[in-house]
Amino acid sequence: MSSFPAPPRLALILPAAGRSTRFLASADGSETAPCNEHPAAFKKPFLMLHGRPIWRWAMEPFLQRTELVRVLIVVSPEDQVWVQTRFEAELRALGPMISVIPGGQERADSVEQGLRQVPSDVDLVAVHDAARPLITATLVGDVVTAARRTGAALPATPIASTIKRVDTRQMVTETVPRSGLWAAQTPQIVRRDWLLQAYAMRGTFQPTDEAQLIERLGQPVEVIPGEAWNLKITTWDDYQLAEAILKGRRA
Repeated sequence: MSSFPAPPRLALILPAAGRSTRFLASADGSETAPCNEHPAAFKKPFLMLHGRPIWRWAMEPFLQRTELVRVLIVVSPEDQVWVQTRFEAELRALGPMISVIPGGQERADSVEQGLRQVPSDVDLVAVHDAARPLITATLVGDVVTAARRTGAALPATPIASTIKRVDTRQMVTETVPRSGLWAAQTPQIVRRDWLLQAYAMRGTFQPTDEAQLIERLGQPVEVIPGEAWNLKITTWDDYQLAEAILKGRRA
């Protein structure tokens, strides 16, 4: 059982330093942006979605939390100036709590860069994919509550599809029992001191999410029911689906 002030101080890290390779390939069959545009303009977090940049949608429910004290948008070093310039108006309106900082080569490296800039008086750190724009305030609140209770929490959905393991020839080698398998989502919210310990001991290990590091630390991670529409935009089809869902919400 974790003990925090009521409410605990919360920081948000939005990893947005990915290369968006699969998205670009699915959109037009090419990974090359037109020469008259900065390459970052075609990366998922910085695309406009229903009138707003995707990163802004991903951040919105957290801004409603009174315990939020810091937001770090972590981008590729080569994109930092472009992001600050392109979204200058939005960033200025959000105020000094928001910073755009350079990240690393891999997702975990970027999260670690953000963690280094989280104030020492923060109790909980939320890490949320900048390409998950459909997150709701209700889900954020549920994960915060679970993290206060356990120390680390994430949303996830039970896997309903039949899972096949395949070899390098794309031939089925086995059917994986899906009992007990859940698909993890974000935000993943963790005690700041646990996350610092986990990153300090990770070495060259590249986790796919924060919960994996907390598991290695030997600390509990609570799973709460996620939301099916809390999708991560990975392909052009995902983008179109997110657009349709947002239009439906505002109809």
